[in-house]
Amino acid sequence: MTVTLTGLGTYLPDNTLTGAEIAARSGIPEDVVVEKMGIVEKRVCPPDGDHATDMCVAAARDALDAADVAATDLDLVVYHGSEYKDFVVWSAAADVADRLGAANAYAKESYALCAGYPVTLHEVAAQLETGDVDTALLVGASREEDLVDYTDADASFMFNFGSGACASVLERDAGDRAVASCLGHAARTDGSFSRDVVMPAGGSRHPPSERTVSENMHALTVPDPDGMKERLGEVSLENFLHVADAALDRAGLDRDDVDFAAITHMKRSFHDYLTDELGVGDGHHYLDRYGHVQSVDQILAVRAGRERGLLEAGDVVLALAAGTGYTWAASALRWR
Repeated sequence: MTVTLTGLGTYLPDNTLTGAEIAARSGIPEDVVVEKMGIVEKRVCPPDGDHATDMCVAAARDALDAADVAATDLDLVVYHGSEYKDFVVWSAAADVADRLGAANAYAKESYALCAGYPVTLHEVAAQLETGDVDTALLVGASREEDLVDYTDADASFMFNFGSGACASVLERDAGDRAVASCLGHAARTDGSFSRDVVMPAGGSRHPPSERTVSENMHALTVPDPDGMKERLGEVSLENFLHVADAALDRAGLDRDDVDFAAITHMKRSFHDYLTDELGVGDGHHYLDRYGHVQSVDQILAVRAGRERGLLEAGDVVLALAAGTGYTWAASALRWR
């Protein structure tokens, strides 16, 4: 029995924010924003539209059409995107399922922040393998760019946050309709980073109030940016490579077998260093015209790789992600 992806979809809002505009807002030199931080431009949502579920529904319709699957055939809908969505304490998955007409599916959410796609792929693949479900839809979206304060130098590593959505249809033994097969997965968490990136207000510790708004406590920030950078620098490469190797090993593969790496957007120098360590050569796409779209990055990179002709039948694709908390995750796929 093989778990296969049969349809992929994406959605990107029309509005853009360029590296030059980020430089003007933040006071960081434009060449640093564009070259070092790797942001030529990114997509951003208008204040009054393109909410998380809107983007998920659009991406999901593309994925279902590509898979030739009706929404009524879905057994499961999973949302793996940002917790910053249309409403708080609310199921985006249920809303997406209803709007698609997935009347026979149950809906749930899976949170691993920016590591969400490989983690959710692993979870749902396991459900398909056991026969718990036959057909599942994974959706994720982010507009966390709303939470970025470009005047906060401590939050500069989040200036790449962009907006968009992705969707994937997973099925058991889909035959000729499959575009990729799931081979192996792995994840690792270092919880010592759990409070390094926070939005101070909005939760139970500091509920929203006049004071929290006036004190600008509703934007993401890093309480100890230098400490986080130092500690993360000591473990990030090791953990990326650990989950990559573990996912490949579970698939009976190693780094030499990887043809394309779909990687979370990060600063350009670390992206290049990581792809060199993985030995993928030109088999990757740097997301400098998308920014970091939370758990959407891997599908954006795959889409760009397909458009550039970098993916062929039989290729091994490594989806590699990391999310604050801090979790690193990887999935190995065989392209069909």
